[in-house]
Amino acid sequence: MQLFYEPNFDSSAASISINEMESRHISKVLRKSIGETIYLTNGLGICAEGILISNHPKKCKVEVKTIIEEKKPNFRLHIAIAPTKANDRFEWFLEKATEIGIDEISPLLCDHSERRKIKADRYEKVLQTAMKQSLKYRLPLLNPMISFNDLMKSDIDSKKMIAHCEDDTKEKLSGTVNRDNLILIGPEGDFSIDEIKKAIKHEFLPISLSEARLRTETAGIVACHTVNLMRSL
Repeated sequence: MQLFYEPNFDSSAASISINEMESRHISKVLRKSIGETIYLTNGLGICAEGILISNHPKKCKVEVKTIIEEKKPNFRLHIAIAPTKANDRFEWFLEKATEIGIDEISPLLCDHSERRKIKADRYEKVLQTAMKQSLKYRLPLLNPMISFNDLMKSDIDSKKMIAHCEDDTKEKLSGTVNRDNLILIGPEGDFSIDEIKKAIKHEFLPISLSEARLRTETAGIVACHTVNLMRSL
């Protein structure tokens, strides 16, 4: 099974026209022939199985045969994480978190952040590719970069947690997972003391992800995996 992404299809439609980028991949790269089976997702939990009826490189078209709806997960995970100085490391986090399972990602601008701008279009493509590769039907929401202070002002209903490296008393993430979780992951230099104090003041629970000191992107993956593991038990 090979999955393609078309965000603008109606699940009740008899046929679906595919965007130019995916159409080019289907017709020019993979050389799919008319009559072959094609699988499309809209990134919102729905997959359409259909037959290719037009393989034009600018607009392929599929006749829908079956609609598959992915079961909605019984938990939600939002990670707000400081992008790493090395862009490829942050892209690695986006890719692997999507494969494991994550609902929302917020690039976080902190006092010690070394990367203060993001490549949103590039990151979106990384998420799409990872979704298709892992045969998932839900595309994680990538938010614009938000400052730590602005996040503190946000109206948040999730269980709020902050992972940091200071030697304060912290709970283990594995024992604090809820149905709806927001976890903050800091930059390479960790959160500042002021940020940690501010988060605790705003009712963020300090948590530990490991006895070792982890890189930012590794911490993000550990958090992502732990939440998915605990909710599957």
